[in-house]
Amino acid sequence: MVVQDGGGYMSIASNSTYRVPTVFDNLIAKKEMPVTIGVFINPGNIPPAADGQRPRSNRSFEYDSLGDLYSKFLIQEILPEVTKKYNITKDPDGRAIGGASSGAICAFTVAWERPDEFRKVLSHIGSYVNIRGGHNYPALIRKTERKPLRVFLQDGSHDLDNLHGHWPLANQEMAAALKFMGYDHQFVLGEGTHSGKHGGAILPESLRWLWRNDAK
Repeated sequence: MVVQDGGGYMSIASNSTYRVPTVFDNLIAKKEMPVTIGVFINPGNIPPAADGQRPRSNRSFEYDSLGDLYSKFLIQEILPEVTKKYNITKDPDGRAIGGASSGAICAFTVAWERPDEFRKVLSHIGSYVNIRGGHNYPALIRKTERKPLRVFLQDGSHDLDNLHGHWPLANQEMAAALKFMGYDHQFVLGEGTHSGKHGGAILPESLRWLWRNDAK
């Protein structure tokens, strides 16, 4: 399972939001998800143009952009490095990808572009708004032959509302489009803001649903 903004998910401190390694271990031990290798990736930085300047984050370009560029980076560069040390499945039904906010739309884009590689998506407070064209996804979903994806969406009713769009409405439109096209999906709308608090609280439930019938 690949996780965007991975550094924030790796902490197992008691005050951490997600504590993914602990959640994985508990669910695997209960056979509620298969034995899973987590690949935690942080976005890159653009080097400073001159001495004394700070690097610029490349996160929005990598995560919010539609198209297959990030999926190529992941499949052609990152996963081959992982396979040098670990024997990971080549079955796309055995591969998941997730993230929060821009990391969530990035996860959906990878699966949308490459369902032959990833078929499970975990999306928390997803930025399906017009940052770099993500608001087009509901229409694309409705007008494209259904792909073999399983998608878990979470958002909060007090999520962002700004010049890029309205996050709760955007996630509801995503859920409606997935439902219209008959996708295997679940949408959980809480009352939270643009934070990982709700997503972290329901992470075990999210992963159980995502991996249902796949644990051995």
